[in-house]
Amino acid sequence: MTVGRNLRPHNQKLRLRAVSDFTMSKKEIRELTKAELEVMQILWDKGEAFVSELLEAMPEPRPAYNTVSTIVRILEKKGVVGYTPVGKSHRYRPLVAKEAYTRSFMNSVMSNFFDNSLSQMVSFFCEKEDLSVRETERILAIAREAIEKKKGVGR
Repeated sequence: MTVGRNLRPHNQKLRLRAVSDFTMSKKEIRELTKAELEVMQILWDKGEAFVSELLEAMPEPRPAYNTVSTIVRILEKKGVVGYTPVGKSHRYRPLVAKEAYTRSFMNSVMSNFFDNSLSQMVSFFCEKEDLSVRETERILAIAREAIEKKKGVGR
């Protein structure tokens, strides 16, 4: 059967890609476009989906089916999405966890705009005029919790 032969190399490639994605360094995760991020958000929420399911989950006005299909193929080339063949279709799934992408993206923001300084980045957001007292207090509470955890580790 040619179908079985055609799927075997693909499955091996998919397994290798999945393993390599778990060992990706933070800097290797490429920044996603707004459209790519929209598709990834749906995949992170659903876990896996066909292109038609991705399309259904998108807000109106929805892009064309071919547009979503193209975005998913680009995400696969970037190594952040994998798929399982199901008949003549593909069921897509994220290969990069949302937290890993978020961490990589925020590290990039911190590096590019704040000289790799978390304190400069926090200061930037704290100086926003629309930051409420409640949000500022929450930031302080998070910082205090982090300090206590660090002190506890050093003991």
